[in-house]
Formats: sequence, structure tokens, C-alpha cells
Amino acid sequence: MIRDPAIDRDLATIGRLPSVQRILEVVAAQTGMRFTVVARVDEESWTACAVHDQIDFGLVPGSQLAINTTICDQVRRQREPVLFGQASSDPHWSAHPIPAMYGIESYVSIPIYRSDGAFFGTLCAIDVRAAKLDDPALRQSLELYAQLIAAHLEAEERVADSDRELFAARDVARLREQFIAILGHDLQGPLHALGMGVGILRQSGPELAARGHLDAHLARMERSCDRMQDLIRDLLDFARGRLGGGIPVFLRTSDALSAALEQVVSELQIAHPQRQIVWRLAFDAPVLADEKRIAQVLANLLGNALAHGAADHPIEVAAVSDSDGFSLAVRNHGSTIPPETRVRLFEPFWRASSDKASGGLGLGLYICAEIARAHGGRIEVASDAVDGTVFRFAMPPSAALPTA
Repeated sequence: MIRDPAIDRDLATIGRLPSVQRILEVVAAQTGMRFTVVARVDEESWTACAVHDQIDFGLVPGSQLAINTTICDQVRRQREPVLFGQASSDPHWSAHPIPAMYGIESYVSIPIYRSDGAFFGTLCAIDVRAAKLDDPALRQSLELYAQLIAAHLEAEERVADSDRELFAARDVARLREQFIAILGHDLQGPLHALGMGVGILRQSGPELAARGHLDAHLARMERSCDRMQDLIRDLLDFARGRLGGGIPVFLRTSDALSAALEQVVSELQIAHPQRQIVWRLAFDAPVLADEKRIAQVLANLLGNALAHGAADHPIEVAAVSDSDGFSLAVRNHGSTIPPETRVRLFEPFWRASSDKASGGLGLGLYICAEIARAHGGRIEVASDAVDGTVFRFAMPPSAALPTA
């Protein structure tokens, strides 16, 4: 069972606080009890966050107990401390199953509250032998320790939040600098080609037309315009994603997706006549999707495969829609992608050192991942010398997707 990430965050935060360990040692000394713990408690789980153990009770930070086997669950529900010094002689606790289950004689559980009143967990102490816990001053001290733990916890969280905000600001600054540098560099090429074409036509238009060269110059200018449009489209998609709205998709169920994917394969095959593209489309179930965006994903993945795959191996494309959902896979052979590169492939403005001259902004795979996310799916990559490099986009069945 996958643990709630919030538990791991709180566990890590408590683990960064040496003061909590010191408090547990003081509680042990003051109560005479040899096992003390700070536990994170919610309605589904009990998790040890910090432990001071002198009796080998068997729990360490990260250990979990079934919530219904803990007295802390009662403390959470009733929001009242529980203390007893000798369970075997106590009218209530001698008949209670939990002390007998763990073989404990003395027990303390003090609730820990956040500053907004939310329940975090408990400061606990247990022992297999009796302890003297009837001093009101002792209870007041334990409650003060619980308040100190909460204060240290929230202070550490504020520091961590500040660090995250600082790192986020640095990331934004770094992306801005990359954006300016890459955009300036990548627009120079098509703009230069476009400017040269305009100059040539201005000076030699009639002569070129007479010699039949005009169409070639116009075609190069059109390609430059298309390239700049692609760059601008990628930047707009990136901006939408970073502003929090995500890349917009218009989901509909139609027969257009298969035709759109076939068109992408056909266009790239014409552009690369020397390469072999083996493709299979199998649509056995309707797909709720934005066909233009899915075609954009295929165009990017297939274009990358043609650019980086071995020329003597075919590129394989498979699009399948069935009861398990929709998947799109593009495979090429050649050099593999090392693990340290794979983890960064979907970052914006990131390009491998071998890909600097590709003429792209380094946004293609990032946008593909955002399109996948907008469809409730994801893109994964696998790469090894045997099976080659495979990019696979998968999304759930149409019934599991939102319609708006």
C-alpha cells in the first residue's frame, strides 16, 4: 500500500528537529518511562516520527501501527490526554484490550495541536512496569512539551516553505534567462533565411521567375515562416502551462483521431523518404481526446525518433485504443538515453548537449507531457541497447475522463 506523501513530509520534518529527540529524553527521565515517541496520528494511521527506546519495544521512525490498536486514536477523537500509571490495578484499563495487547503497564498520550487547532498527533510514553503519573505538575509539563514540539514543527515548516519559494524564484529566473537566450538564437536562423529570400526577390524577382527558381526561394521562405510559427506555438503552450491553467484541450469522441495520426505519419514519411516508418493503428474503442493535440504529441515524438534513431533501423509507431484506454508508442533504435538524461527529458528549455543544434526551444517533450496530463494520462520513456528507445503516451478509458 502506498503511504500518504503527507506522512513522509511530516516524518522528514520531525526528523530534522534535534530538539524533539531531546524532549523525548527529558520526558523519559521525568516520568521514569523507558519508551517515548512522537506519533503522527490521523483517522487512518499511526506513524512514529521520533523515538527514544530503552526497552527494545521495536518501533523506529517510520514504523506504523493499525490505528484501531492504539489508544492514541481515542486521544484524537476525544481530544483529551490519557495517562495511567498501573493498568493492572486500574478499573478501566485493566479490562481494556490494548494495554494487554502490547504488554504495557504505564502509559501517557498527550495531544499535539497545530496553531490553528488542527490535531497533529501525540507525545507518548509507555513502559512494561508501573510509573507514578498522578502529579498534576507532571501533566502540565508534558502538555508544555507537546506545545513545544508543535511550535518547533511549524517553525521548521515555515523555513522549508521559504526555501521552496526561494528555489522556485531562482527556477523562474533561470527559465527566463534560458528563454531569452534560446529564443534569440533559434529565431535568428529562420529570420535570416526569410530576410535573404526577401532581398533576393527584391533584386532578382523577375529573373528568378524566368529561370524557374522563384518557387524554390518562396518554399524556403514558407518553411522559415512555419518554423517561427512552431516556436511561437510552443512558447504559448509553455506559457499556458506555467501560468497554472494547463494546456487547453477540447475533448470529443470522433473518428478524426485516427485520420490525424495517419496524416502525421504520412507527412513525416514524405519529409524523410530514405527512412522506414512502420506503423500500426488499432482503434477498437472510442477515444475521448483532442485529436489535434494528440497529433502534436505524435509529430514531436516521431520527429525526435527520426532525428536521433539509427538510419538503418525502422521507426515503429503503434496507436491502440481498447478497453484499457488509449496508448501511443514510438520506438527507435540507435544510441540509448542514459538515466541521468531521462530524468530531465520533460523539463522545459532542457536539451541534451548533443541536441543543441536541433533548432528547437527544448519545449517539445515538456509540452507533450502537459498534453498527456491534460488528458488524464502520462508519457514515460524507456531506453536500452536491446529494445531501443520507446516513448509511450497512455491515457485511461474514455469513461474515466472528464468531459469538460
